[in-house]
Amino acid sequence: MGLIDRAFAALQYVLPKHLLSRGMHALMRTHAGWLKNLLIRGFLLFYSVDREEMLEPDPFRYPTFNAFFTRALKPGARPVAREGSTLVSPVDGTMSQHGTIAADRIIQAKGRDYSASELLGAAPGDTNPYRDGEFACIYLAPHNYHRIHLPAAGRLLRTLYVPGDLFSVNASTARAVPRLFARNERVVCEFETEAGRLAVVLVGALFVGSIETVWAGEVNPPPRRRLAGIELPTGAGLEFLRGQEIGRFNMGSTVVLLAERGRLRWRATLQPGSTVRYGEPIATILTADVDAGR
Repeated sequence: MGLIDRAFAALQYVLPKHLLSRGMHALMRTHAGWLKNLLIRGFLLFYSVDREEMLEPDPFRYPTFNAFFTRALKPGARPVAREGSTLVSPVDGTMSQHGTIAADRIIQAKGRDYSASELLGAAPGDTNPYRDGEFACIYLAPHNYHRIHLPAAGRLLRTLYVPGDLFSVNASTARAVPRLFARNERVVCEFETEAGRLAVVLVGALFVGSIETVWAGEVNPPPRRRLAGIELPTGAGLEFLRGQEIGRFNMGSTVVLLAERGRLRWRATLQPGSTVRYGEPIATILTADVDAGR
């Protein structure tokens, strides 16, 4: 961890992060055409966006910057792997870390880890079904496609909103801020899938105005953010296909996947820093009685 990492983290400790996110939430949804187009034009100057894969290829035809930012893809732009026993990437992004959960500890960055139970918003004494299981942490940069999809066919068990901070989730902050993903605001979605019980944790971040799911809409709109965690009954029991959309980030953030012990084998080519795309295989699903090599 270098001086720049420490300085960037120190700045974030004093920034009014929730206030800034409220302002960003409003700005991204303005319908003032000149301002919306100015924001999109500025974004396109800084980030490369493949317009050929966008369902609406003209960025200035979107009614708001947020509509452009959470844009849909053309059908077939991300073929979802259909071979049996495959876990696919839920998003476009960068694989920050992946591997085995050591008892209850997940690697955040070199020399830093955090509790899987805390990430899940578990109460003291709750059973953690992912103990000694597998995890993957995928970072979404601003230029990435920002819709989130289910990595394996399954049924929604529960949705839990966990309030928290709004630190940036980039690599620099991950190196500098302890327990980053377990202290930031997040939405925990748990499914019963062909890979067993699977948690898809949508982690909020600096300027992430809100997180949406397809069954509950905006879970945490900034003006009405809840002060305590709450389990949302909406959507429980809904079934989804592999690769089906389950939600979206309204600014860049991170998805953390948790799987039960012995149910996944990560692709050998997958390394920290690897680029992943929604729909491509990232792990092989093992049957419940297969030895996962531990």
